[in-house]
Amino acid sequence: MKQKFTLIYLVYLLVFVYFLIFSFSWPLLILSLFSLFIAFYRQYYSLLALLLCFSFFLLMVKKETEVQEIQQPEKISKITPYMDTLQVNGNRLSFRGEVNGRDFQGFYTLTSEKEKEYFKNLRIKGIFYIEGTLDIPEEQRNFSSFDYRKYLRTQGIYRLLKIEKIEGFEEKHDFDLRLVRRKAILWTQEHFPSPMSSYMTGLLFGWLDKDFEEMGELYTSLGIIHLFALSGMQVNFFIELLRNILLRLGLSRKLVYFIQIPFSIFYAFLTGLSLSILRALLQKNIPIKNSSDRFSITFLLLMIFSPYFLLTTGGQLTMLYSFLITFFSQKFNELKGLKRALLDSTVLAVGVLPLLIFHFHSFQPLSIILTLLFSLIFDFLLLPGLLFVFLLSLFGIDLTLLNPFFIILESIVRLVGSLFDKPIVFGKPNLIFLLLLFMLSGLALDFYRKRNWNLVVIIVLFFLFFLVKNPKHPSITMVDVGQGDSILLQDRWNSQNILIDTGGRLKIRADEQWKEGIYKSNAESTLLPYLRASGVSKVDVLIVTHPDEDHIGDLESVAQKVPIKNIYVSASALEKKNFVKKLSSLKSQIHIVQEGDKLPIFNSYLRFLTTGGEGKSDNDNSLVTFGEFYGKKFLFTGDLEEEGEVKLQKEYPHLEVDILKVGHHGSKTSTKEGFLEAIKPKVALISAGKNNRYKHPSQETLHQLTARGIKIYRTDQQGAIRFLYKKGTWQIQTVK
Repeated sequence: MKQKFTLIYLVYLLVFVYFLIFSFSWPLLILSLFSLFIAFYRQYYSLLALLLCFSFFLLMVKKETEVQEIQQPEKISKITPYMDTLQVNGNRLSFRGEVNGRDFQGFYTLTSEKEKEYFKNLRIKGIFYIEGTLDIPEEQRNFSSFDYRKYLRTQGIYRLLKIEKIEGFEEKHDFDLRLVRRKAILWTQEHFPSPMSSYMTGLLFGWLDKDFEEMGELYTSLGIIHLFALSGMQVNFFIELLRNILLRLGLSRKLVYFIQIPFSIFYAFLTGLSLSILRALLQKNIPIKNSSDRFSITFLLLMIFSPYFLLTTGGQLTMLYSFLITFFSQKFNELKGLKRALLDSTVLAVGVLPLLIFHFHSFQPLSIILTLLFSLIFDFLLLPGLLFVFLLSLFGIDLTLLNPFFIILESIVRLVGSLFDKPIVFGKPNLIFLLLLFMLSGLALDFYRKRNWNLVVIIVLFFLFFLVKNPKHPSITMVDVGQGDSILLQDRWNSQNILIDTGGRLKIRADEQWKEGIYKSNAESTLLPYLRASGVSKVDVLIVTHPDEDHIGDLESVAQKVPIKNIYVSASALEKKNFVKKLSSLKSQIHIVQEGDKLPIFNSYLRFLTTGGEGKSDNDNSLVTFGEFYGKKFLFTGDLEEEGEVKLQKEYPHLEVDILKVGHHGSKTSTKEGFLEAIKPKVALISAGKNNRYKHPSQETLHQLTARGIKIYRTDQQGAIRFLYKKGTWQIQTVK
């Protein structure tokens, strides 16, 4: 006899099927087959029929995505921008726009201060007539790093539009809710001072501009940036406010509900159509009392109307938060007041922790208490207060005198941030570990009253977290930092970490003040995510091969996020005043390299072959290190050029290596024939930026290597390159 099923079970199975279709893995397949067997055993035939329908739908979506990636125009001459996406940063304009039903991400370099002010204050919808080129977005370039192409694909964007010239602008006067949002944001920025304006645009309209970048990073490090992510609390506030006003005016509940629907649509556009808002609005407006069914229907509707939502971090987090609130908070109905609030905050923190460390690789424990405290300020004081102030400003009533409150608030946040500036780094779990962490976190919440069982679960959880943070296998990774160098040597169980250079970009100051924008360091998107994903919470040793910007430009940025215990430099590097100034701002112990200095790692040591003061050029003053690790000989040369190679041969005539880190990014001034004949490498590693302006590596160098049968690995073509010592041998892995 067939049985009735609950909608949440359909959602449970659909999640597995969804990721099998879009991101296949064997653990998911095994879990899916087991869950399907249970469904067959319980005779959930109608459920299986619905699951099959959704599966066909998702396969069609995937197929359409593949078609869209190929069938994109080669050139476009006009584009209609989404007005609420226009953003100016220095001399850089970015926006999203539409052409014949297709979306594009556009970029344009502004040519004058007048043009900058025009676009910064533009509040008329229209069409840009342009000259430009279409490019395919960049893929993931480092292990565990952000995949820009995949992200844009979830937004329905398959090409980047690089605009060379804007030839004209044709005004359009049709009604557009996105334009309403744009005007509201501009009104706020014009009529309220900073930082008050940033909090108003963030909490009312879901918009945080570049000026809020520094504070945003601080809120992120404290684990409370989600307070700016509009969701359930804001939706409840605005809809209940509307309902109370209409009911007091004497309207019937049925009529109020029908007014509530178009208001929800208006509010969705006013806040940028974010997934968290759409999810919250759907749950609020679905007229079903059962919270489980309401959650399930919301999930299924999002799957239909926004099928990529579960591939985004924001989509996953908002659904997980909603799931935890729906299914676990009801366990604590007998509790009231502060105890209930603290327990709710803890439940959310524990339940979402596996997903947070999977995406961000770190967690701030203080965020449990901070979320509770700051939620009271944000949701019960700032949200209604800022709404009231904004509405009054439309009638000419100025309340900018409240700005000192926000200055004091930010001072408090900075103070807390200075006291608790380092979150716990967990590393990135693989899929099996992620599933186990979810299961155990769920058990911990389910057994919260059963202390003995809970203790067992917590102990197992800590053991899993230890394994995730401390990789079992030693590794040597050339991180793709673009046109620069950064190499991480990580010993087993994270017992010793040696970093050779940090990478960095040459900073070219703009010739005019108006062109200056706010940008993150290169390490924020390259080296630092990889360190966190690898469980690296401190660097034991940093070796500065030489103080060029492409090797050490991000030193301060890295040191702010990851403590560096020891820094090894050459005496010649300390003659550079700017470099010495950088070092003086750090809390690291500085060591001047002596020839023959050894650093223990991999049951062996990394040895300095040069002291970095012998060459005529800065490149030939690079510190060169050598190590024999588990049967393979590695040579790391920095930017060593021909003169330095000759001296190295003379001092170490019997030096032979297996893996050579090619000097100076494969420039024609390095890796000469005599040097290669002497050291006889089998593998060559080249760190160079994709399409770099120096044309590194040179064809001459590549020819020298290939002529000797040396296997070449390049970051510009293959992304990050990792040597992993596993099962008694070094395995080579690349991102591409």
